[in-house]
Amino acid sequence: MSASILEVEHLGKTVSDATGELTILHDISFHLQARESVAIVGASGSGKSTLLALLAGLDTPTHGAVRLQGQDLYALDEDARAALRAAHVGFVFQNFQLLSNLTALENVMLPLELRGDREARSQAQAMLERVGLGQRLYHYPRVLSGGEQQRVALARAFVQRPALLLADEPTGSLDFATGAQVMALMFELNREAGTTLVMVTHDLAIAERCERQLRIEAGRLVVPPRQPAAAPATGHA
Repeated sequence: MSASILEVEHLGKTVSDATGELTILHDISFHLQARESVAIVGASGSGKSTLLALLAGLDTPTHGAVRLQGQDLYALDEDARAALRAAHVGFVFQNFQLLSNLTALENVMLPLELRGDREARSQAQAMLERVGLGQRLYHYPRVLSGGEQQRVALARAFVQRPALLLADEPTGSLDFATGAQVMALMFELNREAGTTLVMVTHDLAIAERCERQLRIEAGRLVVPPRQPAAAPATGHA
């Protein structure tokens, strides 16, 4: 059995407004193994994206713990969480989150430069070529199609060789055919890099390509009932 890379224990999130308190997530617990691929599914408003933000250390839970490679995210201050993310976590977002004033190459180089990698340019170029954008190195996001922008985002995420990749509706802004191509590429890159993938998606066909599915309903993790064991065969063949 692989070591657990992500451990979520009794995670909860409650917010307050003028109408009172609202619990977004109730007592969520699960562990993920290295190289595992997991889809988080559920209706809009069920708490999927809040859970993903908590897994990334981008939001603060009301209670519970998230441990990334044994390190409790919420025992760290904000700067230390940011450093842990930079070292171990990649992100792919629905709206790409590319910097508009940087070329495709510069967008992919950025996380490498931030950690002081002297080979940032060559590594970024190689990754853009891997995702089929070797001819788009010096193009800005505004002149790239949606599919091309998401390929740049994939290159930026995987060039760091993250231990954990968090993807939030990665095909949500793409048409069906382009989305299918992007997802095929993402799963290929994930296998090549040996990354643990956690993906929020509303698309059950995409979710079924993952090894596990975690369903969130009204902020609660719903564990599907175990299927009854098949009855033993009787008689003679």
